[in-house]
This record gives sequence, structure tokens and C-alpha cells, in this order.
Amino acid sequence: TRSGMSSFLRSALGILLPLVAALVSTASPGAVAPLPRAHAHNDYEHARPLLDALDQGFCSVEADIHLVEGELRVAHDLPETRPGRTLQSLYLEPLRERVRANGGRVYPEGPLFTLLVDLKTDAATTYPRLREVLSGYRDILTVFRNDRTATNAVTVILSGNRPWETLAAETERLAGLDGRLPDLDRAFSPHLVPLVSDNWRNHFRWDGTGPFPEAERTKLLGLVRRAHANGQRIRFWAAPDRPEVWRVHADAGVDLINTDKLAELAAFLRGR
Repeated sequence: TRSGMSSFLRSALGILLPLVAALVSTASPGAVAPLPRAHAHNDYEHARPLLDALDQGFCSVEADIHLVEGELRVAHDLPETRPGRTLQSLYLEPLRERVRANGGRVYPEGPLFTLLVDLKTDAATTYPRLREVLSGYRDILTVFRNDRTATNAVTVILSGNRPWETLAAETERLAGLDGRLPDLDRAFSPHLVPLVSDNWRNHFRWDGTGPFPEAERTKLLGLVRRAHANGQRIRFWAAPDRPEVWRVHADAGVDLINTDKLAELAAFLRGR
């Protein structure tokens, strides 16, 4: 019947249109200017993982993974994991499609892109599977060696349950490690630890209300200088997600500004 056909068409369009939108966003993203300092914290919790961040020009996203039945499933907590919702399907595959479409970069002629992978399950079991998966995307990934880094379109950095000893023993790696502020004293090679991240609240008391205390400003500037002197980038999580704090981080030279508010941070950075 005509009503039945109409219902079928509406149902089909409801399935096809989101797929077309995702493909367009993945393969033809030339309009947005990239924002090298924008980092999407817990990116997978947005309506369209990766794609929402890319539409805003973000150059760094974070994905939490759990090893479940051989799959690297993306979710914050284990009960939230779902079959097929994996690091490959949500991140690695669409990133490779963009890189191929854009002449070797996530954004046409744009900066490098960071994929921060937070290992939620045990590193001893999760990392071997992750290494196997990453090897299938070697064509787009940065390669770390003991004395040099061969940058590529996408740089993978491991956080959470980090396989320190295993990664340090490898002479060739498809991922680096995310250090913590105390690691600045240990002077790790940036070819092993290219990024240093930490919980803002463990080191600073300012919550974005009122002026940033001068003593804390001096401390922040010192941490940024030390990271940069060692060839590392720096990031803070758990900082108040508001423009007053974004401004302090940007002015101090913090490399990746953490947010759950994609459009708001994008607008802030573009307005500077």
C-alpha cells in the first residue's frame, strides 16, 4: 500500500541518512580549520565518536578501551562495552579513510593528529592485542624508535594501564606513553614518552573563580617549560571545563587543552 511504502521509505531514509552524513564527514572534511591544541576528553561519549570532534577541528581525541572476547571495545566502564563498538570501527578505520582522502593527513595539509588510548583492562593482556591491531594501520601511524620518531598522520599515545616495561623494551613502537608530572624528574626520552598528563586538582587549587594565583601561575609555567625542554607536550585533565581555565592553559603554553565541550572550546580557540 501507499502508506506501507511511505513508512518503508521513511525507515530506509532514517538508516541511510546518518550513514551518508558520517561518510561525508569522514571523507570530505575540507571546510574546518584544524585546532592543534584541542583535545576531546572521553570523546566516545559524544553522539558521533571522533566525527563530532573532527567537525570542530580537534586534533586530539581520547578513547578508553577494554579487552573483551578479543575485541578492543570502547567505553568508559566495562558494563558499557558492546560487541563491534571497537577502537578499529570508531577510530582507526575512519581515520585511515580521512588520511587517504586528504593526501596523507587527517586534515588537508593539516597538523598531526593524536589518538590517546586509555587502557582500562590489564596492560599485560590488553597491549599485545592492541599492538596487533595497530600493526594493521602502520601506513598512517607514527613510529617511535629509541633514538628518533618518524611522524605520520596519526600518533597513538597510551594512557591508563600503561605497559611501561614492555614498550620500553621494544626497539620499534607504534605508540608512545603518556607520562605524569613526576616523570619530568626522570627525563624520559620523548621518543618513549612524548606526552605528560596529570590531574589538575592534584597540583593546583584554582577552580577558575577569581584571578589565577601568581604562585600557581609560576608553577604552571615552570611545568610547561620543563616538558618542552625535554621535547614533550603537556596536558591536564580534571581541570574546570570553562573559558577562564582554557585561557590560563593557552596563555601558559599547555599543548593539549582538555574538554568535554567541543563546540565551546573550538569557538574559544578560534576567537583568540
